[in-house]
Amino acid sequence: MIVEEQYKKRYNSGDTPWDIGKPDFNLIQTIDTMAIKPCKALDIGCGSGNNSIWLSQNNFEVTGIDASEIAIQKALEEASKAGVKCTFAVNDFLKNKVAQAPFGLAFDRGCFHSFNSDEERKAFAENVASHLDRNGLWLSIIGNADEQRNIPGPPRRTARDIVISVEPNFEILSLVSSHFGSNRPNPPRAWVCLMRKRNLE
Repeated sequence: MIVEEQYKKRYNSGDTPWDIGKPDFNLIQTIDTMAIKPCKALDIGCGSGNNSIWLSQNNFEVTGIDASEIAIQKALEEASKAGVKCTFAVNDFLKNKVAQAPFGLAFDRGCFHSFNSDEERKAFAENVASHLDRNGLWLSIIGNADEQRNIPGPPRRTARDIVISVEPNFEILSLVSSHFGSNRPNPPRAWVCLMRKRNLE
């Protein structure tokens, strides 16, 4: 089953452990620490919109996309409750260009790591690059292969998996070992990877 179909199925069944009802602290920390200025931002795999809403509240002009219609409906409801303006759309990111491109910032929490092969992850990275401005930034929160566990959790990737997949399109500005923002007592470990688009022309 392709990744998009898996997510649709899980939203339909309500099996969405990644939906924590608040923005991921790694996003907030990175925006603050790296002093990333407000710009047009793309939230890839936005789910119910928690991270998009936080970005919008902090003066980013946000477009959130997800393959799940249920997720997008929830995101629209949450943004309305929060009184913020975000654009949300159902979109299969690897097949369809996002109309509002180019963006200054792309963010994904757990999309990049969903792809199992270097080739698929490389295609995802190339697509992110194609949606960014010159010198645009990409922040990705990725399951960390250094974690040993016996319970289900996000896919785990090595630092090598990340580097191989994002070269030559991105320069890695920081790659930090952290954990996912979570409602669990022992959150899954994560890589927090901030990249800048290379100008290859």
